[in-house]
Amino acid sequence: MQDSIQDEVDRLELLDRVKKVTTECYKVEREENFFNDSTLVKLLKELIEKNGEEKLENLDWEDVFLLTDDNEWPRKTLGFKETMTEYRAELKKLAEKLMEVMDENLGIPKGHIKKMFTGGDEENAFFGTKVSHYPSCPHPERVTGVRAHTDAGGIILLFQDNEVGGLEILKDGKWTDVQPIPNAICINTGDQIEVLSNGRYKSVWHRVQAVPNGTKRLIASFYNPSYNATIEPASQLIQKENKDVNHFGYPKFVFGDYMSVYIKQKFLPKEPRFEAVKAAN
Repeated sequence: MQDSIQDEVDRLELLDRVKKVTTECYKVEREENFFNDSTLVKLLKELIEKNGEEKLENLDWEDVFLLTDDNEWPRKTLGFKETMTEYRAELKKLAEKLMEVMDENLGIPKGHIKKMFTGGDEENAFFGTKVSHYPSCPHPERVTGVRAHTDAGGIILLFQDNEVGGLEILKDGKWTDVQPIPNAICINTGDQIEVLSNGRYKSVWHRVQAVPNGTKRLIASFYNPSYNATIEPASQLIQKENKDVNHFGYPKFVFGDYMSVYIKQKFLPKEPRFEAVKAAN
């Protein structure tokens, strides 16, 4: 009992540090450049000066950078690297536990999803963390925080701001707010989980709305397949095929090939992406 209480205290302390260093990093290292030097801000100003009603359709009101084990991290924020290294290690373990839970729920062998993602070599899987801030926008009706899309990869673990809203998912044909819950991790599944589960788990359409007051923070950690990983529905699920679930017929493909399509079609319907990789194999 005492250990579990201490674990919870440690978890909350880590999340508090994550909020602190990511907020500080944005203020110290990125906010000024966003408003003074970004093409996005300049284009929005030009649009407003024209007094028209157009909207910036193909841009996102977002300041974002990616953390991986081998890229350069922010250096000016005290404790950033140490905190985010610890956080990423814990989130990676959580993602792997979730994959085991999905294996069990789907009735497929334990470790199947992880094996498909890694090809049997854990070093091959991709684990990245995207730190995003959505600053107060003077004209939120003219631009979107992030345009609607599904995620290309596997397990996505999202730590969002406690106070500022804007994140929405498409549920039953309607956009629904994802209310921030203090110190909670939101779980999302990407396109590869949809394929591996033969449609039992769907990748979720989501977007972020620009807001006029407050800077929203979203920290998304992605556990994705290796680019060389072969992705296909689990054989056990094909044998139990339910046409109401798998009316589409998910293909077999290499994840890197899928990403080549996704980069060009991220904000378009996902079914043509599946069709494109199916036609290529």
